[in-house]
Amino acid sequence: MSKPKDMKNLDLAVLRNKIDELDAQIVELLNKRADVVVSVGKAKQTDGTAIYAPDREQRVLQRISELNKGPLPPKTLQAIYLELMSGSFALEKPLRIGFLGPEGSYSHMASSRKFGASVDYLPLPDFQAIFNEVARGHCDLGVVPIENSLGGGVIGTMDCFIDSNIHICAEVILEVHHNLLANCKLEDIKLITSKPEIFAQCRNWIATSLGGVDMIPAASSSKAAQMACSESNVAAIGSQLAAELYGLKIVFANIEDNPNNQTRFFVISKTPAKRTGQDKTAILFTTAHKSGALVEALNIFAKHKVNLTNIDTRPSKRQNWEYFFFIDAEGHIEDKNLQDAISELKHICSELHVLGSFPKATAPL
Repeated sequence: MSKPKDMKNLDLAVLRNKIDELDAQIVELLNKRADVVVSVGKAKQTDGTAIYAPDREQRVLQRISELNKGPLPPKTLQAIYLELMSGSFALEKPLRIGFLGPEGSYSHMASSRKFGASVDYLPLPDFQAIFNEVARGHCDLGVVPIENSLGGGVIGTMDCFIDSNIHICAEVILEVHHNLLANCKLEDIKLITSKPEIFAQCRNWIATSLGGVDMIPAASSSKAAQMACSESNVAAIGSQLAAELYGLKIVFANIEDNPNNQTRFFVISKTPAKRTGQDKTAILFTTAHKSGALVEALNIFAKHKVNLTNIDTRPSKRQNWEYFFFIDAEGHIEDKNLQDAISELKHICSELHVLGSFPKATAPL
């Protein structure tokens, strides 16, 4: 027999009262945690320790994952604690994060998911500006894309590392979902605008759903959103964040042809990251211009049992046909096998730089 309606409402009221009681306890505990955070901030300022500690962040998130017995999924708890840590940064010392603007870009989305709502964000016009502002101390950290799972390495970021002394201290993986943004109906769209790379990643959907509509390239997906916001019958392809910031409706979500599209970002800093035991190290080097030079370098990593997870290349721009190789290796620069490999590598390389060791990103944000 089903319960009377007033009994069901009573049960719901009891449950909601229980939630209210738990919320009061949670808020009290969060503020007790915040009191400790303030003391941590004072201690850091005394000894000059960096406010953002990627190794500590990794340990906290790992511990929370281990403590979680459900029913909340791990991704939910991770998002909660990343936002909680954002508030902690604000209590210790407000952080400023530089990213490739304008606001609403995928770099902005990666930054905000990593560092939350309680830090300051600075949109910058190009990759070099991000590196410069971090080097000058105008930004505490910078977030730059390094590779896309479909498009490969990001040339602008790699070029900036060639002449930079900035450290990579963390990595972020963002699931990239493209959305059709507009303030008009689908049948009223006369023009679509976005970055050419984004058009390429949505080619099949556009051909099927909007065949014959003119496509106009934009400098960024954010610029495209600004255009769609100000002009009728114009749609943009961009992020959910761009829709929120520029007051656009998501006409269709997730229109990318490949749903597994991801972009990896580096967090850059003047301060290196400490060892966690689950790290990567980014290395930049050039070899002598002779047959077998790269193979010789790669064999050194194999000899010392260093696993390479990524390799890319860029012209050095110093001499014709000279190239820099970008490598991600498993391990931290403090690990002996990696130290031995780098020490041996220096003898055969024309130039070698360790760009930074950083905790592995365990899952997309």
